Amino acid sequence: MSFPRKVWPSTPPDGCPFPQSTDVTGIAFTGRNAAYTAADTWYPSWASDGNLYSPFTDGEVGPWPVSSNGVLAATGQAKIEGDDPLNLEVVGLGATFGPPAPYGGRYPCGSLVKDGIWYYGTYCLDESGRGLNWDVLGPFVGFRISRDFGHTWDDTPHTPAEPIFGESGKQNSKVKIGAPHFVDFGRNMEHSPDGKTYLVGHGATSTHGDLSWISGDQIYLIRVEPTPETINDATAYEFYAGTDGSVQSVWTRDFAAIRPLVEWRERCGCVTMTYDAPLGKYLLCVTDGWPTTGTMNTWVLESDAVTGPWRLVTFMEKFGTQAYFVNLPSKFISADGRTAWLCYAANFTNQAQEKFRVYEDVPYLDVDPPGSTYAMCLQEVQLLG
Repeated sequence: MSFPRKVWPSTPPDGCPFPQSTDVTGIAFTGRNAAYTAADTWYPSWASDGNLYSPFTDGEVGPWPVSSNGVLAATGQAKIEGDDPLNLEVVGLGATFGPPAPYGGRYPCGSLVKDGIWYYGTYCLDESGRGLNWDVLGPFVGFRISRDFGHTWDDTPHTPAEPIFGESGKQNSKVKIGAPHFVDFGRNMEHSPDGKTYLVGHGATSTHGDLSWISGDQIYLIRVEPTPETINDATAYEFYAGTDGSVQSVWTRDFAAIRPLVEWRERCGCVTMTYDAPLGKYLLCVTDGWPTTGTMNTWVLESDAVTGPWRLVTFMEKFGTQAYFVNLPSKFISADGRTAWLCYAANFTNQAQEKFRVYEDVPYLDVDPPGSTYAMCLQEVQLLG
């Protein structure tokens, strides 16, 4: 269902730490949109065969019902065929099981298909039933690997109890690399500046209770050579450690020396980054989702470099009105770089009320923009400026 073109008003709250961009000054929705499947957690990766490949969970794709919580959590994988965002075919490729213990859930995060090899990451949520903190963010576990586009998998050597970077979400501990996502460098990573893959993830260092799957205080950046031998080897990674006395980025192999790429207390939730090659811009999409079951905000930054400095494109209050897992698949960026398709899922509390009678204390959420639903949603947008 299409709707009239709309420029989403940018309403950054007081204390926004980013200057307004003069190159990309806002986002307009053309009104063209589509939704596929009845599942969420879509992070499409553009492979060399021309298809997109993505994880999914907590729903169905064809005959594959998947749930990421419980004693033996399941996460799904799918192939997305087609070049027209309004006419795609989403093909379920099955589900993979992975115990979440000592946590209550295990979910998809970073997903990359490079040279025909699919790297598929998972992270954990505590889900301990402590009021609104039932989904406190746990650690990133590691990567499963598929050499046949998702039909068979080699499991990660790491476990939720012994994750790749040694972090823990237990006993009020805070993780920094909680749910990392690969920077989208285009088809088969063709626009990587150095052949390495980069990942962004959100986390926190303070002890306040707002670190969840969709909320936090900081965003961190890491990088590695993408091979089956290195992807699960913590010693192969480099961690962004801020800048030196000028503006030169500092990288370290000492995880303890990692520093935030972006910091905004209680505003830094799930994060993705895409390189818009025609514009020569990195676009950072962040969800501000506390307290996790209500309306959510989406804000977008731009930079000329993967390490910043960052400038504000837009702060979209109550986008969705509960949109999350927001990203910009590079496959659908136009030749001039000014038109793209925003990918996200939305309004899971509406679905939970309708199908499962949970979240009864949460009011039914409006749908804005039209087409926002519990699915892989695609909205055509124009990057203004």
